[in-house]
Amino acid sequence: MRALSCRGRRLRSPLPFLDPFIRPVFSLALFLPFFALPAQIPMLAERAPETRAVETVAPGVEHIAIRRGDFSEKPGTNRWTIHALVLDPSRVRLKLGRAMDEGVGTETVSSLAARHGALAAVNGGYFRTAGLYRGEPAGLLEVSGRVLSEPSQRRPGLAVMDGAEGIRAAVVTVDFRAEVISEGGAGKSIDGVNRPRGDNELILFTPEFHRTTLTGPGGVEAVAVGDMVTAIRDGDGSATIPQGGYVLSASGAAGNWLREHVRAGRTVTLKTADIASPQPDFTPDFIIGGGPVLVRAGKPAAASDPGAYDQGFSMKRHPRTAAGIRADGDLVLVTVDGRQPLTSVGMTIAELEALMIEFGSVEAINLDGGSSTTLVIKAKVVNSPSDASGERPVSDALLVFLR
Repeated sequence: MRALSCRGRRLRSPLPFLDPFIRPVFSLALFLPFFALPAQIPMLAERAPETRAVETVAPGVEHIAIRRGDFSEKPGTNRWTIHALVLDPSRVRLKLGRAMDEGVGTETVSSLAARHGALAAVNGGYFRTAGLYRGEPAGLLEVSGRVLSEPSQRRPGLAVMDGAEGIRAAVVTVDFRAEVISEGGAGKSIDGVNRPRGDNELILFTPEFHRTTLTGPGGVEAVAVGDMVTAIRDGDGSATIPQGGYVLSASGAAGNWLREHVRAGRTVTLKTADIASPQPDFTPDFIIGGGPVLVRAGKPAAASDPGAYDQGFSMKRHPRTAAGIRADGDLVLVTVDGRQPLTSVGMTIAELEALMIEFGSVEAINLDGGSSTTLVIKAKVVNSPSDASGERPVSDALLVFLR
């Protein structure tokens, strides 16, 4: 198979997406045009008193716990419980932990931290919350140069590299394109990567996803090892995904194209292209999807985020998780509890922007929130997840280790 490039480097496998699509069930529920945010956002610290505790968890790891607002009456409408983990990039490592080490399935943040031996952890990106594909990322996920989930609705991601001198990170928006070309030269756009197949779609499944495609009957699937098609399964569904290969799964008109142009014993070529904006000056170990962008160049940025978000998601107060990058390179992982009138009401996106600027972020991104918002330090959940049952199993987490 021909080697493919991504942001100036070579990919071991070409795995991205052509056209945006809407996924029906995941933790960021609705997609409507983003509601414009005010240009000037007052800092929360100017509007409410607070108590603050600062703890050195380990060299290069600082935990800040804040109770902000009026806690004298119950319940209250202006009270927040905030946790921030400030990381010295030269003293820690930041890695991605995936639930069950697969593309589907869920696992709690505390379980992921314990299983990998992490000092601390915070929940990661959006994901599908129900059904057979529960845990499948709802947006961009790239690991070691392999795109395992395509971008959705032009939402951005957090790019992270753990180099010899420490962690580097950036908030980026990435567009991906992918195409399969038959031995005879016919080409077909790929609609998605490692996610449910819709009508008339061509989906690429890779070994990182699961043992099989989990698809139902009614489509056609081409199994390939390297650039050689080893089998065509028509109508059976759920083909086994080979190590060192992939499965092309199609239905409707896309299925007819696959039947006509792809044959067992013949070769196929996958071609990809991508554009990252702004383009980081490092090669990421992983990029995890989120959105919206909260801060650019030290200023509120959600209003200019190219993604689509529901007004209720943006303007109502919810539990939130965010990641920020300071001018000196320090990383800030933040959780804000919510939906708990006795202890914390949550934040709007505008309030979260102000908070991340207050913490010194020059870049920041919103990650999955709501019931997913969880911060674990030394095997203990230090925030208060909003589900009555406690921690919610999630798709992935950012894991912190001492260097």
